[in-house]
Amino acid sequence: MQFGEQAALTEQDWADVVDQEDEPFGPIGAGLDWRPKVRHVTCRAADGRLVATAGALVASVQVGAGATFDVVGLGSVIVTRSLRGRGLMPKLIEPLLRIARAVGPDRAMLFCRPELVGLYERFQFIQIAAPVWVDQPDGRIEMPEPAMWRALRPGAQWPPGRVEVQGFPF
Repeated sequence: MQFGEQAALTEQDWADVVDQEDEPFGPIGAGLDWRPKVRHVTCRAADGRLVATAGALVASVQVGAGATFDVVGLGSVIVTRSLRGRGLMPKLIEPLLRIARAVGPDRAMLFCRPELVGLYERFQFIQIAAPVWVDQPDGRIEMPEPAMWRALRPGAQWPPGRVEVQGFPF
């Protein structure tokens, strides 16, 4: 396995990592429009096929009546189904968090399926209790999947209140 970084993923990359799996991000995720990530940590098999990836971008959020601030939005975390459970996810998330710290914002944020909350808690992510609102083609919706955050810098906190993501989820 070879790990690396790249910007955009190609259609072939997505086809390889998804490997014909229906709803690889779950039925809720499949029904939503997501923002494309601009940086990816990737894992490729010896033949060059993409077998795991995680992406990041900078997004703006507003919490409560506070000022808008930037977060590093993490998403598109996937390990091809034949390789799940083999310890690849930490090899994606740890370098992605290093990238996130270098990008600048004080906080990272992600959305995940409910059954993955515990997994992300191992990476020091904390579930956001307040409602999180995002854009979709037909208007703003309350995000149906859990949202989580983590500090990228010492002392960073998550303010209380309703979360307004500016744009599509990531």
